Amino acid sequence: QVQLVESGGGSVQAGGSLRLSCAASGFTVSSNCMAWFRQAPGKEREGVALINSYGFTRYADSAKGRFTISRDNAKNTVYLQMNALKPEDSAMYYCAARSGPTWVGSLRGSSVDYWGQGTQVTVSS
Repeated sequence: QVQLVESGGGSVQAGGSLRLSCAASGFTVSSNCMAWFRQAPGKEREGVALINSYGFTRYADSAKGRFTISRDNAKNTVYLQMNALKPEDSAMYYCAARSGPTWVGSLRGSSVDYWGQGTQVTVSS
């Protein structure tokens, strides 16, 4: 049984930082693809960042230069370091997993095999 458990969300002022964590069980993050998505009220879920089994990373334009996805293979955990946060970054953030070493195509929710329950990020101006 695959479980993805996020943590690290919270409230922060604009310009601040947060680090989200996603602890996986029943799924090996180093052998597969992991990603972060977010969904704000009234908006569609959007892909933020992904990391494949080779360590290759990809980011949404909104995240480039500010967010960093990484993983700790020993802890079987994926992180999303978010810096220079903006109010428009406020959303529920979801950890996502896709079986296989590479992520082919765009970062879209239909490609995800497993979802976490989400962690809320709120950025105030």
